[in-house]
Amino acid sequence: MDYNITQKLIRSHLISGEMNTGGKIGLKIDQTLTQDATGTMVMLELEAMGLSRVKTEISAQYVDHNLLQSDFKNADDHIFLRSACQKFGVWFSPPGNGVSHPVHMEQFGAPGKTLLGSDSHTCAAGSMGMLAIGSGGLEVALAMAGEPFYIRMPEIWNVNLTGRLSDWVSAKDVILELLRRYDVDGGVGKIIEYSGPGLEHLSAMDRHVIANMGAELGATTSVFPSDQAVKNFLRQQGRENDWQELTADKKAGYDLKTEINLSELEPLIACPGSPGNVVPVSEVAGREIYQSVIGSSANPGLRDFAVPALILKDKRINDGVSLDINPTSRQILENLASEGYLSMLVHAGARIHQSGCNGCIGMGQAPASGRISLRTVPRNFPGRSGTKEDQVYLCSPETAAASAFKGVITDPRDLEMSYPAFKEPAEIKLNVQMIVPPAPEDGKVHLEKGPNIKKLPDLDPLPDSVKGPVLLKLGDNISTDEILPAGNRVLPFRSNLPAISRFAFQAVDEHFYNRAIENKDKLFFIGAGTNYGQGSSREHAAIAPRFLGLRIVLAKSYARIHYQNLLNFGVLPLTFKKESDYERLKQGDLIEFRNLRKQLNDRGTILAEDKTTDFSFELMADLDERDRNMVLKGGLINLVREKNLN
Repeated sequence: MDYNITQKLIRSHLISGEMNTGGKIGLKIDQTLTQDATGTMVMLELEAMGLSRVKTEISAQYVDHNLLQSDFKNADDHIFLRSACQKFGVWFSPPGNGVSHPVHMEQFGAPGKTLLGSDSHTCAAGSMGMLAIGSGGLEVALAMAGEPFYIRMPEIWNVNLTGRLSDWVSAKDVILELLRRYDVDGGVGKIIEYSGPGLEHLSAMDRHVIANMGAELGATTSVFPSDQAVKNFLRQQGRENDWQELTADKKAGYDLKTEINLSELEPLIACPGSPGNVVPVSEVAGREIYQSVIGSSANPGLRDFAVPALILKDKRINDGVSLDINPTSRQILENLASEGYLSMLVHAGARIHQSGCNGCIGMGQAPASGRISLRTVPRNFPGRSGTKEDQVYLCSPETAAASAFKGVITDPRDLEMSYPAFKEPAEIKLNVQMIVPPAPEDGKVHLEKGPNIKKLPDLDPLPDSVKGPVLLKLGDNISTDEILPAGNRVLPFRSNLPAISRFAFQAVDEHFYNRAIENKDKLFFIGAGTNYGQGSSREHAAIAPRFLGLRIVLAKSYARIHYQNLLNFGVLPLTFKKESDYERLKQGDLIEFRNLRKQLNDRGTILAEDKTTDFSFELMADLDERDRNMVLKGGLINLVREKNLN
């Protein structure tokens, strides 16, 4: 039988289940990735499980999100993370060493391996022939403990690339084209596998750009072949021995197919509010901008900084623009300096920031109110930048640089210059000494906890009868940024659940927290539309509302990671059987579920009663036995604890 690349990766790591679309499968995980915004919770979960040492081939912890040290909280957590890495056997990438995804690709990524990360953009490592999936931190903690990762077998969607990118068009425009065609939910329940002759002209880091933003399509992950481009990248990193060829068999089949002719693409841009709001740059050209930000996990390669530097060589950016440069790794920063690109950017007026996520997750670099900010980042959900009424556009480095020079959104093809000639160097300066290896296994390490780190609370089992108000009703495509925001005000409390819960749903309803606290029944529900919980993998978006009293979400549909995070923390995600019932449901309605445990065990529809309007309606629970046990017992930690006791 002929297999595609995805099937080969899954087949070689399959522990349980069959590769039948929609069926639950269990996968062996070779590597894990955590970052500081989610990793503190992971380390606390490992401690709660009583784990002594990780059982993966490689686990790595990166400090890339919470770099601003405006008080003790972030600094204390960095110390805690380093001590936890020493204790549990995890590699530690310190503050300023870079964004997790490109650094992991530089240091540890290897074709044929599985990678599970507590960051939704873990899928970027699919660029080098890995099966790399983002998930909630608790599932990553279990994988670190040697447990399988469970997921429903996705459909496999083949995107065949032909032609070659024209001048002024780059990899960012490829993924923006897919978002233009299919929007933010087009990849839900799917793994995107790329093929075709167009791959010959895309470097490993170009592929990283495309694979990274597969998360914005809602895809489980993206997979590229491991071919000469990946071999060249690993040779450049001094790790050629980690390369192995991995390609699809000639007669491999796919569930879906799409073709993109790279030669026909033009510069594209995602307008404010959603990564799926994509139009040609020429349609919005001429709009005045305030800021241009280059650098993130979505455009992390050397060329993504070198090309803007060459565009701006011997020029000056518009005096009304702030050009912010976020080198994505210390290694990239060193090479920008040694090759002269950094001085070109500085001379042109750029502001150089430390290697990390920075403005991508609202950690500084917030734009001025009502002013346009162009960014090479993966997301532009409302308010994510740190400015409530923001105007964030997503674009390529070429468009960002051209616009910074002109002071208005500019199609880079309109610049009066030749496209800069950049060729990826065969050899670069390597920086491998900054990653801190774990302590010896027999070493005794004390976890260093600052005063902001709080123990995880106990989570009670699901009651048989649940009655409470619909405390909030939401529309479609609500993101985790809207459920529990990131940014410099919120993320320092990531290891303090009572404190971070105060920010739940603040972006959509500033009075939500007060209503939750004042709710006399203490249990409540959330109503939502389609694709609820899109975006980040942060499990705080599930556990913070749960801490306040959320027990059931009623939605039209869910984003994959958030759906699982709800289950992991004992929140029951139900879907409406009839869309009209969603329309009829109102915020403030008093809802009651009776004999809930029996209804779940019977595996039929779930009956709810709206006491306010006196009508009953049906919901569906798409749960397998493990999911059902998890939510009935109050969450995955309780399930694991019970298993260990037995």
